[in-house]
Amino acid sequence: MEQRTIVVALGGNAITREFEEGDIHQQFENTRESLSHIIELLKDGYHMVITHGNGPQVGNYLIRVEESRHLVPPLPLGIIVADLEGGMGYMIQQCLFNKLHDSGMHRGIVTVLTQVLVDKNDPSIHNPTKFVGPFYKKEQVEELQKKRGWIMKEDKGRGYRRVVPSPRPIGIWEKDIIKSLVEQGNIVVAAGGGGIPVFIDDRGWLEGMDGVIDKDLASAVLAREISAKKMVIVTGVEKVAVGYGTSRQKDLDRLTVRQAQKFMAAGEFPPGSMGPKIQAAINFLQSGGEEVIITSIEKTGRALKGEAGTHIFPNP
Repeated sequence: MEQRTIVVALGGNAITREFEEGDIHQQFENTRESLSHIIELLKDGYHMVITHGNGPQVGNYLIRVEESRHLVPPLPLGIIVADLEGGMGYMIQQCLFNKLHDSGMHRGIVTVLTQVLVDKNDPSIHNPTKFVGPFYKKEQVEELQKKRGWIMKEDKGRGYRRVVPSPRPIGIWEKDIIKSLVEQGNIVVAAGGGGIPVFIDDRGWLEGMDGVIDKDLASAVLAREISAKKMVIVTGVEKVAVGYGTSRQKDLDRLTVRQAQKFMAAGEFPPGSMGPKIQAAINFLQSGGEEVIITSIEKTGRALKGEAGTHIFPNP
């Protein structure tokens, strides 16, 4: 069974498309379309865990929090991520059930609220860089930092935003539950938006952290923890490229971990773009995974047949 377990990491574009308003009707429509491309994996007998991004949804949620804080108490990021894991999991479950129904298939589908272990002394705590929430004007920054205790930075000339830690994921607290559900043949939606960051305090208790975890890095840890052998990272492009957006752009069909590391060191994969996906692939393959495929949602089916996407393998 383990040889046929696959983790599919849906990018944010699978649910909220760029240049769309991103209302709930559009999110459902995009989710239905995205899931239609992975239904073939289930027909082929794969046991599956689905992870997903939540960047646009977190941004909208934080705007609601800010606009209503004079009426109701604000919520921390951990609770927001948990809320979205539930709400977006419901959306994915319903859309996938309907796709399976139309295909004459029946599989149990369940969403697991996923707590992801991080180091309470992670370096990102002292140097947060992950932008979240709405944009503010420069003249608002000092008051927000003083009043809310936020750290604010300029976001590429678009305005000033709050930055929060993005700690490195080191474990999945619900790993045994997720693995058991998968072994029973259920499709599991887990680690939505990277999961809820938690650490173990001095009492041995779990405690939440006010930050967000990269979805692809968390997906790689989850894949390792449940002994999956294959991982598909769904993003906005069909293939990974070097020299992206320049005259020397070259799409890559196949990479080894060593080659991927060399390109990373050369700065080919920026931190805010393809970098985390490549690092997630490297982490997974170095921990026992056999293959990572990075491709677009439309090419997922063909990529699994080796006809599209970028395929990354362990070093020979």
